[in-house]
Amino acid sequence: MKRIVTSILPALLFSICSTAQNNDSLVIKKISDEIMSHSTAYENLRYLCKKIGPRLSGSANAQKAVLATAKMLKDAGADTVYLQPCMVTHWVRGEKETGYIKLANGTIHKLNLCALGNSVATGKNGLQQSVIEIRNFDELDRLGEQVIKGKIVFYNFPMNPTYIGTFLAYRDCWDYRGYGPARAAKYGAVGVMLRSLASNIDEFPHTGTTIYNDSFPKIPAVAISTKDAEWLSLQLRKKMQLTAYFKTNCQLLEDAPSFNVIGEIRGSAFPREIISVGGHLDSWDLGEGAQDDGAGCVQGIEIIRALKAASIKPKRTIRAVMFMNEENGGKGGRAYLAAAKKNKEQHIFALESDAGGFTPRGFSLQMKDSEREKVMGWKKLFEDYGVYQLTSGGTGSDIEHLEELGTALAGLSPDSQRYFELHHAPNDVFEAVSERELNLGAVNMAAFVWLVSEYGL
Repeated sequence: MKRIVTSILPALLFSICSTAQNNDSLVIKKISDEIMSHSTAYENLRYLCKKIGPRLSGSANAQKAVLATAKMLKDAGADTVYLQPCMVTHWVRGEKETGYIKLANGTIHKLNLCALGNSVATGKNGLQQSVIEIRNFDELDRLGEQVIKGKIVFYNFPMNPTYIGTFLAYRDCWDYRGYGPARAAKYGAVGVMLRSLASNIDEFPHTGTTIYNDSFPKIPAVAISTKDAEWLSLQLRKKMQLTAYFKTNCQLLEDAPSFNVIGEIRGSAFPREIISVGGHLDSWDLGEGAQDDGAGCVQGIEIIRALKAASIKPKRTIRAVMFMNEENGGKGGRAYLAAAKKNKEQHIFALESDAGGFTPRGFSLQMKDSEREKVMGWKKLFEDYGVYQLTSGGTGSDIEHLEELGTALAGLSPDSQRYFELHHAPNDVFEAVSERELNLGAVNMAAFVWLVSEYGL
């Protein structure tokens, strides 16, 4: 008898697991059918981009977006919708920047440029000075004050085209935008021109935050288009005598009051266990913030709508969160953590979409080995929806603060090949988003969220 039971047990366990997987597949198919047939994500994104537009933290448009997404969550059927206060960085660009390169023969080459986020202004007369090209920080340190002082530093560090994962190339370039102006100021530079952090050669300047060091003067910093960077580098290699001029009108004001926007479905069995999903509501002011990160916000809202429409009751509480101030301060994410700690909330899982609304390829996982092993057991459930990659890695700057609470984290990983053609640039507009790709990302996010709600981690 003992031998018979022993031989039956593996088959029985396999049968139970197979039945569970089949049931899970049916629920996920139901979610997918609802989203792919009736999604409101694309129209919500259209409204954010076309009716509201750029949503820089502290701006009137950012406040309009707060009210609009709260209404979207109510319309989606969220059990509770509320605004979570936070103080946010308030930087304004002011009048559009201008700039040019002047060659020794008097020829003027106009530049496509923009101020870096949180940069100081040049002053009313602008800044005109000779230019020195810097390829990396080692070169900057080697040349030092003797060569750098009094000049405009031109950081020309291209994104590495050999990286198939374009976020790796972005990671390598980020420090030149983030810390380049402060490091140049250390050696007496009077301004910085940065090659845009873009994966292609075009005429669009890409903005993004720079971080000053209070030990050195704050100098004005602009990004120039990759096409202009190539042209300027060529002139300097020819030993052409030239000067650069640019004028910026930006200003960093006192922090302004704003909100994270939160809508939730209360869990039916474990309501105190919270799952967060969404993206950041603020955007840069050059484009419409469609891919970065209107897409992640409307995907979060769509998860709430689809679960409600399909009459699927999650066992754990699911929150769609639109974080404020990710781009130039990160204060919405920190406010979310502070509220979680104050309210003694139990956050078991958070999923962020902040890599664009392109075709989903996978999820990055930042969690304990035991949690990762459980997620890997769900891998086949995602494959029918185009997701094959479950990898370790960074997940999202808004949710990363929750790691302090021991929260398991994940980030949606869409196809990244075109993302850095649009990132922080004027061409990040609604028309650059595919409705089908956007919805497919929401399907996979909803499946992940539902699985965690059903089985925990």
